[in-house]
Formats: sequence, structure tokens, C-alpha cells
Amino acid sequence: MAECVKDSDAEDRISYGDYVVLKRGDIFKSVQIENKKKVIFEKQWFFLDNAVGQLYGAVFEIEAGGSLKIKAAKHSGDSLDSKEAGQDNRHIVDDGRSQKLSRDDIETLKEQGLKGQEIVQQLIDNSTTFKDKTEFAQEKYIKKKKKKYESNITILKPSTRLLAMMYHGREPGKICHLRYDTLAQILTLGNIHAGSKILVFETCAGLVLGSVMERMGGYGSVIQMYPGGGPTRAGMESFGFPSHFHETLHEFPLCKVNALLAGTLDLSEKDADGNGRSESSQETSGVSEEKSSEPQSMEVSVDPQEEMRRVERERLREQRAQEKKLKMEEKRKKLSSAAALLEGRNADGLVIASRFHPCPVLMGLLKFVAPSRPFVVYCQYREPLIECYTKLREQGGAISLRLTDSWLRHYQVLPNRTHPVLLMSGGGGYLLSGTTVAADAAKARNQHKAEEPVAKRLKLDKISSSCDSSA
Repeated sequence: MAECVKDSDAEDRISYGDYVVLKRGDIFKSVQIENKKKVIFEKQWFFLDNAVGQLYGAVFEIEAGGSLKIKAAKHSGDSLDSKEAGQDNRHIVDDGRSQKLSRDDIETLKEQGLKGQEIVQQLIDNSTTFKDKTEFAQEKYIKKKKKKYESNITILKPSTRLLAMMYHGREPGKICHLRYDTLAQILTLGNIHAGSKILVFETCAGLVLGSVMERMGGYGSVIQMYPGGGPTRAGMESFGFPSHFHETLHEFPLCKVNALLAGTLDLSEKDADGNGRSESSQETSGVSEEKSSEPQSMEVSVDPQEEMRRVERERLREQRAQEKKLKMEEKRKKLSSAAALLEGRNADGLVIASRFHPCPVLMGLLKFVAPSRPFVVYCQYREPLIECYTKLREQGGAISLRLTDSWLRHYQVLPNRTHPVLLMSGGGGYLLSGTTVAADAAKARNQHKAEEPVAKRLKLDKISSSCDSSA
């Protein structure tokens, strides 16, 4: 029992090699804890060594020299709220002369070792208009100055919500402007759960892939379909999954999907090319060795240092060739295992979120999904999904098609001043979701329905529509 408590406590503590999320206000950044590694965050640099061993969620102060110190608990006497407040702000003129402290004075206070809270207190004491402001205006002033002068950061454990907010706030173009509430709908509509087999095609820096893996909890299979030479997994690596999570992840190139569907996929072709190239390179290196050894044999004496350098170069060349051969063999095994999973055509779900046109990708990958399974497609724009919707209605094989967009608005909740936040996200993209059915059964049903009399067909349509509305 004590060992279980220790293990659970260790998971909640920061250690070297962990991926963490730094938080300051509404700004987030994902970093890895490394020994004596300088981290730059919000124009400040510091080291994370002192955070090792502390609990996640702890708040730290940045001290001189870049070291972190855990922030002490806030006491009631540390409050900066002023007892005096004005009735309104009508007589306050913003002429830039209300603050007695200049920029040089503030820099001098920093050099003297004053902390952020003490500097804020000095700014309040030297402001001629602070006492005339209303209570709400004073709170706003203190909050603004704290954000500027206090050097506090919070270290959090990575999660889907934090990483989605981080990417959307810092680099939304990398994740196709996918908002975190839309990502939550993708996981819900795709019915992502432990023990399932999910196909994922995304170009969102690995954020959607990592979210699917987190939801599955290390149980089941995730097959990542990727374009180009290799998969992109920067966002997935920021989750810091344990090793058994990576055992459930498989990869398959999108360019080989047609060959797999046609039954002409040759897994040994690429490996053979790699072996052929390595053998040819070894042969050419052998010929060059013979050519280079001939003039050396004619010479009277050979420089021992030059001979050592030549032997070292040959050793490195052979080592690189061996490493390349091992990588090619490992890549071939991964491709073979992913192909074996896809050949069953019994995937439990499909998730697509990419910058490419989704229609051809959706039509190709739906063939690997078993009947009565959900699929969801994300796109930043509506028109490509309308084309997918029309194509699925014409071709069949899917029911319960829904094209939706998400809308999100933040609210400020404070006493006597609760209202929507003025700045909000304009759009979170669009989602096309549905459920797969057996294509042959769908075609037969549509053909049988077309052969029925018009009156009966209208009656059946009316019954089905009423059933859908009641459901």
C-alpha cells in the first residue's frame, strides 16, 4: 500500500525529462525539464532545476540569476487593496504626469532587489490619482501592474486542454486554427475510448493525435496516416506519454493506401532498394579503398596519423551504413504491422483534421472503417465539408450526416460587473460527422425504396422523418 502511495506521489511531482507547461497569466509554453537548461518565457530567462521534486501546479518566483523559488502562501496582510476609493473617475485626467516614479527609478528599485509586489506598492504610493479612482478601477490598475512587474510562473502537467489553448494562443496556424472546444467535440463525436482502433489523419502538429492517445489511456490501437516522408508528432511528444502509450501507436503513409486497397502493397520493395543502395555504396567504397591503397603501397613510408584517420573514416562509414540498415528494417516492421491492422478493415473510428482537401482522403480511408462506426472531419472552411457531405449522400455508405460549427464566448464573472469578454474568437472551424453503414445494404435499400409506389414512398419518408424528430 505504501509503495502505491509513493508511485502516485511520484507521478504528481516534477522530475528531469518530464514535459511541462509553463503558465503566466493567459500565456502558456511547453518545455522539457533538463539539467541546467536555460528557458526563455515572456522575455525572461530562468532555469528549471529548482522545480524538480516539487508538485505540479506549484507557483514559483524568478529570482536574480534565473533561479526559481517556490512562492510562499499569500497572507491576509499582503493585500494591496486600498481602503480609500473615489465615487467615479470623471475628474481624473490621463496626462501622463500622475506617476511620480520614472522608468529609471523603477529600474533602480529592481537593482536594489525589490520584488514585484513591493514595486507595485511603490507605484501605488507614488500615484497621485490612485485614491481618486473607484474601487473597480483600483483593482484593474493593480492587476495590470502585477502582470507587468511580478515574475511568477506556474508549472502544470500537460493535458489536451492546456496544449490546445497554448497552440491556439501562440501558433494557431500550426493546428489549422483548431480551437480547444472544437477539439473536445471531435473526441466526443469520434467516440474515442479505451480499447478501440482509431484511424487518425491530421496535420495539426500532432495535437489531435496526442489528444486521441490521451483519451484512450494507452489501451487499443491508433493508426496515424501521414503525408510526405514521415509523421509530425511535436504536439504529441509534448504530452510526455509513458513508453506503453507509444506501443499502441502505428503509422502508415497515405501514398500507399491505394496499393493496400488493391492488394499490391510490396513491403520488401523499399527495404530491397535500401539494401541495394547500401551494398552499392559499400562496393564503391571498396573500390575507392583499393585505388587509394595502390599509391600508398608504392610509397616508401606511410604517415601513421593519416592511416589512423583513414581507418576512423572507414569505421564511421560502416557504422552509418549499419545504422541506416537497422532504421530501414525497423521502418519496414512498423509498416508491416500497420498494414496488418488496416487489412482487416474493422477500424472503430476515423478522425481527419488537416490542411489538405478532406474529400479524397475521407473517401479513401472510410473503406477501412467497420460498419456502424463514427467518423468526424474537421476543416477550417465550410465549402470542402459541403463537398464531402454531397459526395457521401450520392455515394452512400454513411448515415446521420451532420455539418456543424462551434461557437465559444468567454464571460467575465466578477461582483457587479459580469459581462461577456469583448475580444472573442471569430470561429472555431467546421465539423462533418456521421456513422458508417454497409455500402451494399444501403444501395439495396435505396433501390428497393425507388421501386415502391409514390404514395407508399412518401408515407415511409414521413414516418422516418417523424421518428428522427422524436429521437
